[in-house]
Amino acid sequence: MIELFEKTFLAGIGAVSLSQKKAEELIKDMKEQMNISEEEGRKLLKKLESLAEENREKIEKAANEEVKKACDRLGVVSQDELAALKGRVTKLEKRLKELEK
Repeated sequence: MIELFEKTFLAGIGAVSLSQKKAEELIKDMKEQMNISEEEGRKLLKKLESLAEENREKIEKAANEEVKKACDRLGVVSQDELAALKGRVTKLEKRLKELEK
């Protein structure tokens, strides 16, 4: 269930990301409309890409926290909790077999 949320969220982020072709078009448009050099356009684009990456990371972190909260509210156990429970069950099964002898 968590994986579905994560995959859907990350797919949305990927769809929002600028592609190389779109970036080149943006540089060309900025060069024409704002009378800036290609180098200035590339610098500005790099800055925008950096900001977009920072925002993507913040959004991803916030989404992961919200998914965890939702799972906690629903009573969904984490993989670590499930592994711990499996270990306990295994130990109890061994003890039970020993007591049955």
